[in-house]
Amino acid sequence: MELPTVTAYSLPVDPPISFNARAARTLRERLGMAPGHVAYGMRASYGMSHVSPDHITAWERGEALPTANEVTALAGALWCGPGELMGRPRTLLEHRLARGVSAEDLARLIGLDIDAYRYMEETGRWTGDKRQSANLGSVLKLPPRDFIAVTGQEDELARLLTEAVSTRWQAHVRAIARLVAIDRRALQEPLRTMQHEYQALMAATLGRASSNSTADDGRRFLEDIVEHFWARIEEPPRQ
Repeated sequence: MELPTVTAYSLPVDPPISFNARAARTLRERLGMAPGHVAYGMRASYGMSHVSPDHITAWERGEALPTANEVTALAGALWCGPGELMGRPRTLLEHRLARGVSAEDLARLIGLDIDAYRYMEETGRWTGDKRQSANLGSVLKLPPRDFIAVTGQEDELARLLTEAVSTRWQAHVRAIARLVAIDRRALQEPLRTMQHEYQALMAATLGRASSNSTADDGRRFLEDIVEHFWARIEEPPRQ
């Protein structure tokens, strides 16, 4: 079955978001609803006059992506929260939807003009001040990793981590702790381990048996240093 209208209906009025197709289908089947029932609920209760059973089927098969407004309406029709239909939130928009907060309410709670907030959400570029950033993290209950990503501070974190593993990590603990809002004591072992890993790569590069691949390993380590950091922070404690 061709579904040209699904793609057309789901274009830029609202950008596509991370969507869990399997979860949508599972939730619908648990309720004993057919795609037509879900589409009717979205039309009747949420004004989604364009949504047909074919849309529901296409979303569940991964053949099309619903927009943010469509996900909100779909969640209402399936009696669940939007977050249950989404993958891991990545953007400001997705984190807001996952928490079920309207743009107007979030802007008010963090102390921003609604138009200014919508612009940040649409562009994916956070420009709020320190107080507004703290309010954002609190309202959306953002873990440190997501807070840093959403507020656009990953480049600064990468800079601090690169300096930490390249020199004395102890001299950078305070600045990193302040940036990611994690207790300094919890950062000591991850930073020490990362420095040892990087220094070992650099020592191998300088050795007689060094090769281009070894040097590339050092460069890749720095390119992925933020991911290395969060992996160390989030790994379970050793027994």
